[in-house]
Amino acid sequence: MFKSNLTDRKQVNTGVLRYIKNLLSRNRLGETLVLKGYISPSELKTALYKQKTTQKPLGQIFIEQSQITKHQLVRLLFRQRVLRFAAASILCFSSISNFAKKVEAAPIKDVSARITLASAGNVSFGAISEYPDLFGASEKRSSNLKAFTKWSDMFERFDKALGKESSKRIVQELQTELAEYKSSSIYKMAKQVDAMMNEKKYILDSKNWGKSDYWATPIEFMTRGGDCEDFAIAKYAALRALGVPEKRMRIAIVQDLKKNMPHAVLIVYSERGALVLDNQSKIMRTAQSIKHYKPIFSINREAWWLHTTQDKPSTVVASAR
Repeated sequence: MFKSNLTDRKQVNTGVLRYIKNLLSRNRLGETLVLKGYISPSELKTALYKQKTTQKPLGQIFIEQSQITKHQLVRLLFRQRVLRFAAASILCFSSISNFAKKVEAAPIKDVSARITLASAGNVSFGAISEYPDLFGASEKRSSNLKAFTKWSDMFERFDKALGKESSKRIVQELQTELAEYKSSSIYKMAKQVDAMMNEKKYILDSKNWGKSDYWATPIEFMTRGGDCEDFAIAKYAALRALGVPEKRMRIAIVQDLKKNMPHAVLIVYSERGALVLDNQSKIMRTAQSIKHYKPIFSINREAWWLHTTQDKPSTVVASAR
């Protein structure tokens, strides 16, 4: 239970929040390009004038003038989008005046349970009583999910899709493949699901859906592929179908310190510790072994967590009741 005092609020406004605020203070595309050395201030001024006269998007102008590539533009826009989303979510978190009496959002349906394998009920994994620290960061929990509309909307669309005739074949194929992965070991199932989903096609939302940011349902992902959060969501749904408890999984939004951009992965709390299921990695790894990810927030169907850096050593293994 969180304390509703000034100290808690000050702690929330340090670390990740300060980092994101600093980034957002210069999150306009032109300013970012100047700060990163892609263009000079005078070139930005010229591009802004051209934008005003031609009404073309600023990014298109930079590409036409060979100042940046399409790939660089996509990375910058994606980075800004996720940071804005993270900042809005964190500010929502810090505005809660009394954590002990916070307003609960309507619960999100456990849609993945609709495709749970019949044999999944034969194994009990137990609940988590203590979570490992993710990538050396501490965390604060909130069950208020109102700010995460893309997350809740995805579940609503997923629920509707499962009722359609066109989805039956995909679900049956998924269940058939997952049946071979059923095990009493969360680690083994996570490893197999990670490898299976990583074979799917990676494709940007702008190309796949004509939108800058779209959280695809597992049905859509199995049909058309997707980007990083879509891989993570599909892995989450597959493991729920295998009977892995909700409390043992989270979608995590992290800052990739090597690529200097946001990224999404699935965290699974197994009998061997916190695992990272990542479409950027051919093998599944433990969170403890990864040093270049800085967690911003993580979320599952029941709650979300704000992550802030800390100095104490991280816990390695999750203890189960």
